[in-house]
Amino acid sequence: MDILESPRIAVRERLQQLRAAQVRHGLTAYLVPSSDPHLSEYLPERWRAREWLSGFTGSAGTLVVTDTFAGLWVDGRYWVQAETQLAGTGITLMKISGAASNAYVDWLCAQLAHGATLGVDGQVLALNAAHALLAALGPKDVQVRFDLDLIEEIWRDRPGLPPAAVVEQKPDYAPTSRASKLEQVRSAMRQMNVDQHLVSSLDDVAWILNLRGSDVPYNPVFVAHLLISFERATLFIARDKIDATVAAHLGADGVDIRPYQEAAAVLGNLPAKTALLVDPRRTSFGLVRCAPGEITVIEKINPSTIAKSQKSAAEVAHIRFAMEQDGAALADFFAWFEHALGNETITELTVDEKITEARAARRDFVSPSFATIAGFNANGAMPHYRATLASHAVIEGHGLLLIDSGAQYQYGTTDITRVVPVGSPSTEQKRDFTLVLKGVIALSLARFPRGTRSPTLDALARAPIWAAGIDYAHGTGHGVGYFLNVHEGPQSISPHAAPEPQTAMEPGMITSNEPGIYRPGQWGVRIENLLLNVSADTTEFGEFLRFETLTLCPIDTRCIDRALLRGEEIEWVNAYHAMVRSRLSPHVSGAASLWLLRRTEPI
Repeated sequence: MDILESPRIAVRERLQQLRAAQVRHGLTAYLVPSSDPHLSEYLPERWRAREWLSGFTGSAGTLVVTDTFAGLWVDGRYWVQAETQLAGTGITLMKISGAASNAYVDWLCAQLAHGATLGVDGQVLALNAAHALLAALGPKDVQVRFDLDLIEEIWRDRPGLPPAAVVEQKPDYAPTSRASKLEQVRSAMRQMNVDQHLVSSLDDVAWILNLRGSDVPYNPVFVAHLLISFERATLFIARDKIDATVAAHLGADGVDIRPYQEAAAVLGNLPAKTALLVDPRRTSFGLVRCAPGEITVIEKINPSTIAKSQKSAAEVAHIRFAMEQDGAALADFFAWFEHALGNETITELTVDEKITEARAARRDFVSPSFATIAGFNANGAMPHYRATLASHAVIEGHGLLLIDSGAQYQYGTTDITRVVPVGSPSTEQKRDFTLVLKGVIALSLARFPRGTRSPTLDALARAPIWAAGIDYAHGTGHGVGYFLNVHEGPQSISPHAAPEPQTAMEPGMITSNEPGIYRPGQWGVRIENLLLNVSADTTEFGEFLRFETLTLCPIDTRCIDRALLRGEEIEWVNAYHAMVRSRLSPHVSGAASLWLLRRTEPI
């Protein structure tokens, strides 16, 4: 039997069960988003419903099922992966141009007849997504039922809530106290003239309370809601996740603990004149709907989302140390890799294992910050490729190996992509590599007014790649947390993001810089560094910012076509490598030290 046939059969059977449930409830269609009650990007197992139903393992996608059709809407990062995983399942791949696209809403409007009924679990649907559905389908007299969790009916062995304990951040690594952060949020609440603030996004809850957990793979967060008033705050969480010591510390800062399931009931008992602040992109429609209809709901971005994006000087100092530790670990890994290449069998899985092993040897390492992407040749052309036991490549012969990886340390979060040659890279591969490098340099050298909307910076990285008639489907940069989610907002350097006020670039923000070129079936190139917004200067036109490159790891010069670089680009490469050598040398020895010296030679 085809190794993929068994999963395909399971998907077809699950779709059959879902359709039977739709008939029982009188539904024309059912919508399954990739989310949980906290609108997380990476999900606890209990809420991986779209993955369980479709067999598609990417982190983003929206599934719609009718009696005769099933479609999965995904953006360009996942098209190749989705084509493979959906083949033979009865689910059609629906390609969209951007990760934030609501193309499935347009499809529903076009396909659902007047009087049809759409079902969706409102507990895992963002408030703004519910607004969009109602606005689009209302004129067609399509009823939307938000009270149906059909997945619960058909997923017989569905996992429960994650049980792992919650811990406090180490005091040395938490420079801003819990009480101070709560006061920051309350200060913003006063300015908005609200009485209560519901926080459901897990990284916001963790950041405000200086707590960390392990309920979501790779992200040190925990499943909980937080309701903040001016007098107290209430943390809704499974009771056995908080021990007596942590509970006492929370209580001393005015934080009460109640069972996770009681959040809806507490919201339902809010006084009629309450003004409740919720973030419509980070709070579920189902939970907000539990509040009395008489209250006033204020829909604005969580104040904590903006606050945590602007790292303090003390946090930045810790992050710089994290980059040194991470760079040293990568030097250990690449020294091993270059020695082992051709002398022992290395697969994409070996790369994942060895790179994690190197990081785990570093102080206060916690986990990878996402699933390592190690893609050789054609596999590297899939931006979110993941090697598995069933399907992976042996690294041999000639070509390019793309490695996108990162780590969670208790003092910082890292995310880096490097491409290295195996054997001799071709002229075309060197050209692609150098074009991507030119994009990295162009963004790295940018200066821009403080408050510039982050999406507008995207074209700087693309310009050298566009000039060659090439483009890439994903955004150029995402925000990165401080020992938190490797993807965070509000800033996003992407053509798919709207240049809204909250995307303004401010000092202390950390954003990735990762342009790429992908040639399906051949190879992929992506180079990624993390950048810190710092003040450049103030002129008669206002304050300007620039980027400090935080990531410390050589860019493989064997892949560079030097003739394609301008003088200032060569200077940037040499200056960057001089900094990498200086910062990493105290942390490496032996083979790693020799590798570092070799790979940071000027070009």
